[in-house]
Amino acid sequence: MDQVTISEEDRRQLGAWAADCAERVLPLFEAKAPADTRPREAVEGIRRYARGEIPRGPLRPLAYAALAAAREAGEPAATAAARAAGYAAATPYIHPLATPHQSNHALAPAVQTARASELAAGGDTAVGDREISRAVEHAPAAVRGVLAQLPACGPGRSRAELLRHRLDAALRD
Repeated sequence: MDQVTISEEDRRQLGAWAADCAERVLPLFEAKAPADTRPREAVEGIRRYARGEIPRGPLRPLAYAALAAAREAGEPAATAAARAAGYAAATPYIHPLATPHQSNHALAPAVQTARASELAAGGDTAVGDREISRAVEHAPAAVRGVLAQLPACGPGRSRAELLRHRLDAALRD
């Protein structure tokens, strides 16, 4: 299996980008579960990691906690928003293996952000497409560099898979 070169700085920049994406939809989760701070804590954790304030270790439990909040949300947009936060906190754990799973791991925060946005807009796919465009516009070179080493994502069948495919293709241009 091919190996990917991912520096700690690449991981930090990927994490910062993922946090920027996820933070955009945190209010969707917080409106549904205002007392549940797990997704916000995940985004705050990945931001601290991206700034070099903490090591990767504390992010794993924050990611798991945000994903647990997603399972408990009970509303599709809130679920996707909490997933975006959980996946953002998990981005530094991308493995140096050139597999489609790792591509998905890198893209999942932006994809879940787009999905949460369009679900909150009554399923308006144009809203999700705009979030994907925004994610592409704000992606640092490190995100593109990591992705360029990984296999491209296929179009899939679900809306989230289609969003992932569009994001992946745009970041490779």
